[in-house]
Amino acid sequence: MLRFLACLLLMTPVALAQQAAMEVTSDIRLDPARTYGTLIIRKSGVTIDGQGAWLVGAQPDSGIASKDYKGIAILAEGVSDVTLRNVNARGWDTGLVVRQGSRWLIENCNFSDNFHDPDFGWGENGRRGGILLDRVTHSTLLRNRANRVWDGCVLLNSDDNLLVDNDFSHCSNTCLKLWTASRNSIRNNVLSHGIRIAPNEVHARDSTSVLIESGSCFNTLLHNDCTHGGDGIFVRVLNGWCSTDNYFEGNDCSYANNNGVECWAPRNTFVANKANHSSYGFWLGGSDQTRLIRNEASYNGLAAGHHNSPHLPDSGHAGIVFMFGSSSHTLARGNRCVGNNGAGIALIGDQGSQGKKWKAWHWVLQNNRLEDNRWGIYGQYADWIVLAGNSFVHNTVADMQWAEGVTGVTELPAGDAETVSDSRASVQIAGPEVLSVGQRGTWSVPGGEDLSVTWQIDDQPLQQGLKVTQQFDHPGFHRIGVNVVASGQMEPSWRNVYVVEDVPELGTEHSGAGWEITDFHDRVRSDQQVSQATFAAANQSSLVGQQALQVAITPYAGFRVALTWPQDRSLRIPG
Repeated sequence: MLRFLACLLLMTPVALAQQAAMEVTSDIRLDPARTYGTLIIRKSGVTIDGQGAWLVGAQPDSGIASKDYKGIAILAEGVSDVTLRNVNARGWDTGLVVRQGSRWLIENCNFSDNFHDPDFGWGENGRRGGILLDRVTHSTLLRNRANRVWDGCVLLNSDDNLLVDNDFSHCSNTCLKLWTASRNSIRNNVLSHGIRIAPNEVHARDSTSVLIESGSCFNTLLHNDCTHGGDGIFVRVLNGWCSTDNYFEGNDCSYANNNGVECWAPRNTFVANKANHSSYGFWLGGSDQTRLIRNEASYNGLAAGHHNSPHLPDSGHAGIVFMFGSSSHTLARGNRCVGNNGAGIALIGDQGSQGKKWKAWHWVLQNNRLEDNRWGIYGQYADWIVLAGNSFVHNTVADMQWAEGVTGVTELPAGDAETVSDSRASVQIAGPEVLSVGQRGTWSVPGGEDLSVTWQIDDQPLQQGLKVTQQFDHPGFHRIGVNVVASGQMEPSWRNVYVVEDVPELGTEHSGAGWEITDFHDRVRSDQQVSQATFAAANQSSLVGQQALQVAITPYAGFRVALTWPQDRSLRIPG
């Protein structure tokens, strides 16, 4: 009898995971005295109140490692207007999976202690752990938890959602991941300790508190705790698909193993964030049109703290650094960079080509506090740099260190350095984005004669005035930059211009027939073709010819893809 009882006890965790799934088609309240298996929500418009009940896959004492947990605690596909509250789930591969739904309310749920793999190496290991929202829109996550999991919360192809007061901390991959997820509002969440690292390891395997990638745009992240991660916030562009126009304010990204904020995409704005006590405060490469306003980036790269991957001279680090990628039309205003083991702010063009591929071009550095660093500002291979009202105190090597290839540095008088608190771009350029070869274009800044306006087109001499005119005699891509001073505030702006020639257009003047899509993994052609491409005419977007082609890649393998036309490789170009 005792032997039979012992067998029952050992089988209990497995039996729990194998309980018949409960299908939900109407409002339901769970019994907090019971333990449940999987819930499958089949109907829209229902409310599930767990009342604190547990859905258990594998018990902690089952002997099953967290990386071997199986199953989904709560699954919903194609249902909307659902309220899910007060449910706990542990011991599963994933706590909650919602696919293709809208207007969900998920509140006061706990999806901790599901799939977790702190020993996993580099690379992808699935989207799992706490919460996965796939093609979910206009939904709210409020006061939920997902701790000690692989991914705390994943927004996959999910837009216009609100996440408030959740705790998705202590995760072995990411606390919050956005993949092709746009216009989401993420406020006052605990997203700390997203890290997977062994003792004496350097790079934390790209684990991070917040990961934003693959065309995740126009998101707002406000006042989140993103501390103690591999990175704090990481805007990643591994597959070449940039995430732009995101707004970050009041987030604490300090104590990151690598970078408080790491961003490789253009047109993002960072206001009043903290990025202290990390290897670097802000690492921004390939981040053109970035706005950095009133951030803290102090005490980074210290020997007594995180100091991985030094890249500045003499094993130096930085509070804010733009390096290994382009940085044009950049504003750094009112930032506090104190006590960094290296530069307060560093702007560095392409070192391999000595600035020939790109320079750090068209920068405004205004009212920054630069104290107790080695260099207050460090520049290399840079051009058209405007300084105004910066404060330099006790920088041990130099307040400003201009290394090789720095030209066009201008420092304005202190009286021109006053600023206002507005963090949004306030200057817009009027004028064409596309010109034909030989066509003259005019660009202007709307406003009155009280504006002080300076222009530069590519590397031509600076020009003054409310407008500028230019004719381009050859096809190509051109950058126009402008600095505007009004009421003591300096604002940079920009316009990219394409100059095209009327030539026969190949590959786009049809429905997309003859194109081939190829998956690549680690820059090697994949042995499995997963991604598929669908083409549609985009008549309003063509640069040359009658139409452009818009391509939607669904499904998408997640890495680099190549589009080739014609598929049979029969094209022959004379010369």
